Amino acid sequence: MSNILDADAGTERFASYEAELKLVQADLNQQLDQIPELSGEPRKAAVRKAERALEEANELLDQMRIEKPNIPIPSKNKINARFRNFESDIDSVSRKLKSLSDERRELFGSRYTDNPATDDQLAQRQQLLSGTDRLGRSSQRLRESQRIALETEQIGANTLGDLYAQREQIQNTRNRLLESEGYTDRSIKTLRGMARRMATNRIITIAIITVLVLLILAVIFSKFRR
Repeated sequence: MSNILDADAGTERFASYEAELKLVQADLNQQLDQIPELSGEPRKAAVRKAERALEEANELLDQMRIEKPNIPIPSKNKINARFRNFESDIDSVSRKLKSLSDERRELFGSRYTDNPATDDQLAQRQQLLSGTDRLGRSSQRLRESQRIALETEQIGANTLGDLYAQREQIQNTRNRLLESEGYTDRSIKTLRGMARRMATNRIITIAIITVLVLLILAVIFSKFRR
């Protein structure tokens, strides 16, 4: 039996149906092998049981057929090949069961319908039981689908929460960058002011030195003139 955990991404549900079908198929083959060895009521019961198993196998095939369009493209060829093999196997089993059912009628002949009322009641009861079984399996699959939908919804909610948190982080980072730009602009303005003051101080210093030099020259010149 294939391990669902080893299934390719996106094929988990198909693999689940496949594993269930393999179990049903093994049970069905075992029943078909036992039918030729039986006779009378045990044989009838075995044929009816095999028919119910065949119905279940066909239902699983239908579920797998529904899941096929959802299979990722890289896995489609492999999945289609496996599905065709299952279809072929179930078709072969169906023909074998039909042959055994016809053989049963040939063996029992008119005795097969000695008590039509009882047979009809038994058939109706069998159909009711089969319908109940199918309803139970359908309900189980519906619950499983609902569980998967809830898990998907939870994953989506978690993803939205993560995206919201990331958005908040990006927004905070952007605000910090804007604040940093503001600090940088103020720093640049401060440096420019300092540069202007330094240039002004330098000019003032040069002017003072120039005036002092001129005064010194004037004093020296006045002494020489005397």
